[in-house]
Amino acid sequence: MEIKKKLYAYCLHEVRQRIERIRSEIEKVQTSANQETKSSAGDKYETGRAMAQQEVELNRRQLVEAERLEVTLLAMTLPTSNGIAAPGSLVTTSNGVFFLAISIGPIQLDKNQYFVISPESPVGKMLMGKKPGARVSWNDKEYIIQSID
Repeated sequence: MEIKKKLYAYCLHEVRQRIERIRSEIEKVQTSANQETKSSAGDKYETGRAMAQQEVELNRRQLVEAERLEVTLLAMTLPTSNGIAAPGSLVTTSNGVFFLAISIGPIQLDKNQYFVISPESPVGKMLMGKKPGARVSWNDKEYIIQSID
């Protein structure tokens, strides 16, 4: 259970850093756009403002997604092992250890590699609801579930 708590804390930290980075970028772009002075080349000014607005909108969409991931994590409970893969489960397979939470990808923690994936991802969907001993395959690779914590 301790490793699941560490993985969960890692995920929450990553998402919160992402949110802070995106908010900072939005603020930076807005400040820069507001400091633009209208010169005799009016079209250049308008083009710069439009590009800044596009960048802010892109960042806002990324912010909404990052905030959605934070809500997902905060709503997640780390289940005690009942032997069935669910959100918050740590699934050990013949080809890696998966933490079903949000999509972050491979991470190193305590000198071990973990794949932090969303239950909605292709591999996550295949693992969900499975028990130890189950076999799943993805991209011509077979995964045998060894344990679920």
